[in-house]
Amino acid sequence: MMQRLLTAVVACLILLALPRPAEAYVGPGAGFALASSFFAVFAAMFSAFVMLFTWPFRLLIRQFFRKRPPGKMRFERVVILGLDGLDHGLTTRMLAENKLPNLARLRDQGGFQRLGSTLPPISPVAWSSFQTGVNPGKHNIFDFLVPDEQTYRPRMSSVEIHPPRPLFRLGKWALPFSRPDIRLLRKSRPFWSVLSDYGIFNCIIRVPVSFPPEKLNGVQLSAMCVPDLRGTQGEFTHFTTGLPEPLDGNTPQSANGPNRIRLTRAGNIITAELAGPPHPRGPEQGALKLPFRVTLQDAETAYLKIGREKRLLRRGEYTDWIPLEFKSGLATTISGVCKFLLLATTPEIELYVTPINIAPQRPAMPIGYPKVYPVYLAKRQGPYATLGLAEDTWGLNESVLSDDQFHQQCLETDQEREAMFFDALDQVPRGLCVCVFDGTDRMQHMFWRYHDDQHPARPAEVPPTYEQAIEKLYARMDELVGRTMAKCAQKETLLMVLSDHGFNSFRRGIDLNRWLELEGYLTVNDDRRDEEYLAGIDWSRTRAFAIGLTGIFLNLKSRFSQGIIEDEGEADRLRTEITERLSALVDPENGRPPIRRIYQALQVYHGPYKSQAPDLIIGYEEGYRVSWEAANGQTSRDVFHANTRAWSGDHCVDPTVVPGVLFCNHSLLTESPRLLDIGPTVLDLFGVPTPGYMDGQVLSIGERTPNGSPSTAATSTAATPVEAI
Repeated sequence: MMQRLLTAVVACLILLALPRPAEAYVGPGAGFALASSFFAVFAAMFSAFVMLFTWPFRLLIRQFFRKRPPGKMRFERVVILGLDGLDHGLTTRMLAENKLPNLARLRDQGGFQRLGSTLPPISPVAWSSFQTGVNPGKHNIFDFLVPDEQTYRPRMSSVEIHPPRPLFRLGKWALPFSRPDIRLLRKSRPFWSVLSDYGIFNCIIRVPVSFPPEKLNGVQLSAMCVPDLRGTQGEFTHFTTGLPEPLDGNTPQSANGPNRIRLTRAGNIITAELAGPPHPRGPEQGALKLPFRVTLQDAETAYLKIGREKRLLRRGEYTDWIPLEFKSGLATTISGVCKFLLLATTPEIELYVTPINIAPQRPAMPIGYPKVYPVYLAKRQGPYATLGLAEDTWGLNESVLSDDQFHQQCLETDQEREAMFFDALDQVPRGLCVCVFDGTDRMQHMFWRYHDDQHPARPAEVPPTYEQAIEKLYARMDELVGRTMAKCAQKETLLMVLSDHGFNSFRRGIDLNRWLELEGYLTVNDDRRDEEYLAGIDWSRTRAFAIGLTGIFLNLKSRFSQGIIEDEGEADRLRTEITERLSALVDPENGRPPIRRIYQALQVYHGPYKSQAPDLIIGYEEGYRVSWEAANGQTSRDVFHANTRAWSGDHCVDPTVVPGVLFCNHSLLTESPRLLDIGPTVLDLFGVPTPGYMDGQVLSIGERTPNGSPSTAATSTAATPVEAI
């Protein structure tokens, strides 16, 4: 085993030492940084030489000085398969209907329980608690986005990116002296970092909120929050001859929205430019662009030429990953990969291009640890998606992609993930192996309208292929579990299959900003009502506002640049008052209360970062969620909105509505387990003590059930909302 690992590492180092395009980094709002090819090649060769020369000495030092686990190691290997969003209620129903045979077998070997999620039960918050074993007040992640305290505009909650300074300029080219400053804003330590302190090997694949990757004893590939090459969280491009006026190809219409570009045609030839990363000379220069040409053959096929690459385009079929090289300076290039899809040739020509992913074979930013690991995976299985949110939900939401085309993306992304996961299971016989599949989350978001016969977005006639789309998804994941169990059959391996939260229908949205306006807490300039990111708010007369998916912020003078609430006593009264009024809200369409419970962050969280949370976290009832408008910082004219978008399922509700699942091939003896208990439990299984900062508790795990009967704890009730965090 050690010989195979050493061979793989040496091969990767040699590959990295070969001449290659320059490294670069692009991040949300951070601009662009690049290094000359000479320095990149020299650094790679020197790094490879140093690593190879010092490897035996570093290995001896690590073995001699590393700490030994003080407790008894119960298992040589622990494998955790994460299925993002797998719902406890639906899983239980399908188990009873004998539709999930492998999960049933896993349950009978050990146990099956519902798993308490976090408050709020959304992926960045939940997976942060999973990996750190602490509540959000200690890991500082409360949503995907948070308002900037100076501008009120949304920014990423988990990562902060600053371009390198100072810059050395050579004529019109700018070269950085230093690397960009990329900071992970999630606090606390992952439990695999603690395992690393004791010399235990870890393989961590695509666990959300792991960008930029942290050092550990092992390998890691980052996931959620890895941007595309343009610096967004996933911006596709839609080329079409159907637009009446040209649009600026450099400026997206929204943060994750479509970049629609008008095509012009000369006979059967179409020429255009694909916008890539921001220009290194500054944002005023726009984006680097790569010209391409499409030659129509007939109604079904065309030929694409972009850079040095040529592909046959077939209508309705994705290409493979196409390597892209954007020329950025003096003998320097920036590498990306994308897929093209010929949507239509008549009456209009339409072409879809996926977000431009960071090229894994030439990473332009730190997407894995060590740096050779993403390259190693690319050499084994070819190019793969590196974008944090790889499946283009927005393309389907905007009706650019069809259900079939989105579904194909999900299948191909899962296939790439499976190749990584099973390679890890083969290469890591000892230690920890964690892999998260998030296609389960994306597909449930987009196809729940076919699962819920009362959903406003459900068509009058459901396509037969998607009538049981969610059930087929669960059956496919069950097959994955079966293949994983075959790889984990040894007694020395403990296997857990878990989800971070469940799912439910998103039928109705609530515009919290409109409600706050009607109740006198927020003032909006009416002529700017439709502007996003709180641009139309009069801050001198606004005491509370909403942005993001989780709740309401008070406009505190101690927190925001234009805050007006000075006294903490006034803030406490305001939190209580808004809670009481909003809790009494009733949906006029059906007479139902849309909110189950409202939580005050200062009361339910504990830790040094609890004041960074929204003041009030809304626990919605099943079927409700914050509206699209309020999530984007807009203020519409209605409090309630029917959700008619393809994004029809969600989990931004009260945590008691959407518990996750926990399966194990050994008996689960603790009732009401929580997601934040997994880390301390794994530490204990390896004989490592739980650090004092962790909030999670060690779950009691017994032996495999000898008679194959389900664990007695399998029917335990869900944790209470406060216990769930």
